Formats: sequence, structure tokens, C-alpha cells
Amino acid sequence: MDRLKKWLETALESGVIIFLIAMVLGQILGQPVLLGFVTTGSMQPTLEPGDGFVAIPADLAGSVEEGDVVTFRAEEIQGGGLTTHRVVDNTDRGYITRGDNNPFTDQDSDEPPVTNAQIVAVAWQPGGEVVAVPGVGTLVNGVRNGLSWVQQRAASIFGVRSLLGTQGLAYLLLGVSVGAYVLDFVLSGNRDRGRRDSSRDTGTSVRLLIGIFAAAIVLSATATMVAPAGPQEFGVVSAEFDSPGPRVIEQGTTESTQYRLGNGGYVPVVTYFDPATDGIAVEPNETVIPARSTVNATLSLTAPPERGYYRKFVVEHRYLLILPQSTIRSLYLVHPWLPIITIDALLGGAFYVLGTVLVDTGRVRSRSRDSPSKIRRLLTRLR
Repeated sequence: MDRLKKWLETALESGVIIFLIAMVLGQILGQPVLLGFVTTGSMQPTLEPGDGFVAIPADLAGSVEEGDVVTFRAEEIQGGGLTTHRVVDNTDRGYITRGDNNPFTDQDSDEPPVTNAQIVAVAWQPGGEVVAVPGVGTLVNGVRNGLSWVQQRAASIFGVRSLLGTQGLAYLLLGVSVGAYVLDFVLSGNRDRGRRDSSRDTGTSVRLLIGIFAAAIVLSATATMVAPAGPQEFGVVSAEFDSPGPRVIEQGTTESTQYRLGNGGYVPVVTYFDPATDGIAVEPNETVIPARSTVNATLSLTAPPERGYYRKFVVEHRYLLILPQSTIRSLYLVHPWLPIITIDALLGGAFYVLGTVLVDTGRVRSRSRDSPSKIRRLLTRLR
């Protein structure tokens, strides 16, 4: 029975950590992680306002087909931003999308056809039906607004802007975990002085606290790698005659321009580029950016033979250079997410293992009248 209870506690703690990581990662990545949600009625009756859905990252979902419900970065819908609608057609220029409750497609308005580079997630549809999870949007928005309020208040009190934004969320997690540990230490000491006849357990799992610390490190590392990266869009006008600048190009010709890459962090990063559309390239494709510096690359844009306005996308991937560059390259060639997962696992796993080894117990303290804590025994020896 005790073993089952401990297993359930561990499962609950792990679930809390996973949820926190997924929620904050969703803000860092600017896309759903594990669960997405809708806030309007455009997808009724499939998804009601506030309903969530299981979100499969686009890189793992495979090819998008007609009938799929996708989350994409819109350019015009409601001022731009993430939108979840159904793919109703596939054209040479991209996907045609529409909300199930809308009489017209998004492209009947000013929204251009959706490209693969814009799609960030695909809703899980077992049997062809989206699995709706009621209340997820309300919960996530509530937690997000609460975190934002706490960040703003903390930044105002301490006068530190670094507490804002995605990096501030990592600092917030660290602060909460430290505060929880200190509070538990003080309260448990008071309760221990009032108890003289039985052993006690604080109930606060050190592994949970260490896990939160490790999660904060993982979130900070992920933010450093992901926030400056992602799809980069370049608009090109294919014209009859060339024009000064890289955006108006003679039909069927190529122009190049300087592309500056910056790294504001204290750890070098290695950058890779994946062309998401034809007619765009960045050289060199693999570039190391030293800490607190910038480097220059060359961006080449090719205008199609037909006149008109075209959108070109290139996807930038960034990785902390804490592994050999050859190792990162090998992982990247398998899948662009694999270096991030490996680096996060290395940083978070090393911290978690080191923390649990140093703590030497699964609980903060466990005391009884006849079995004083290690801290008390140490103080007694020092007297």
C-alpha cells in the first residue's frame, strides 16, 4: 500500500512538472505543446470557445492533408497570430483554410494561402474527429494571466526588467521553488518544536523541488535556442526589370544580400538553415556565433519566372554549443529537434541527478523526538 502511495505521489509530481514545462514552453515556442486551445467560436461545433485539443507538433505530424485541423501563424486574421482552422484545399501556393463555423475561407479575405512553414501544430484526430478537452483554454489563460501579473509585480518591486518575458518565467520558477523550500523549513521547524511524541514527515518532496529547478534550467536553455530562431519570411516581387534592393528582382534571376546573425547570450551557439520554400538559401548553412557577438551570412533570393509577389521562408535552428559541433550536426541531420532534446536532457538531467545525490534522501526532513535532524546534530556538535 505504501509503495502504491509513493508511486502515485511520484506520478502526480511528474505530471505537475510536465504540465509546467509544457505550459511555459508553449509561450517560449509561441505554439501549442501537448495541448492547444481555441478562444473563439470559429471552429464550432468541433471545438467550443475554451476547448483544448491534443496538439502534435508539425515536425512530427507528417504531411498535412485536406480535412486536417491545423494551428498556423496567420498574417491577417485578427491582426495575425496563432489560428486554429481546418484545411479545406491544397494549392500550388499553399493551403486553403476555414473555420468549421465560418461561411467563407480565410483566403476569401486578405489571408494568403498557408504554407508549411507557418503551420506549428496539427490536432490529433483519431477516427477523423478532433478530441476536444473542455476547459483547457480557460485554465491556461488563467495561469498565463496570473504568471504575467506576478512577473509585472516582481519587476516593478525589484526594478529588474529581466523578470519579464520568457526568461523571467524561468527566474520565477526558481524563485517559487526556493521560497517553497525556505517556507517548508521554517514551518516544519515550528511544528517540530510543538510535537514531542511522534515522528513526522514534511510531505514536501525534495525531488519535486529539484525537478522544478531542473525545469527552470531547461526552460532557460530552450528559450535561448528557440526564441531567436524559427521561420523567417522574406517577400519577393518578381518584376520585369530589376530594382535597387533585394526585394524587387528581375524574373528568373537571383540576388544576394547580407544577413546578420546575433547572439546576445554568454554561450556560443551553432546555427543551421532549412529552406522551407524554393528560391531561398543562406550561406554558410552552418554557422557558429560566438558569445555576445554577431556574424554575417549571405542570403540569396531567386525570383520565379512569373511576375508577382512571392513569400519565401527559411527556418533557422539554433543550438547551445555545449556538445561537440560534430555531435550537434549528426543529431540535427536526424531531426532538428533532437539536438534541443539532447542538450535539455543533459543540462536538466545532470542537475537533477546531482541534486538528488547531494540531498541523499527523497524528503526534505523526517524527524522524531528520538531521531533529531542532521542539522540539529551538527549544531549540537558545534556547541
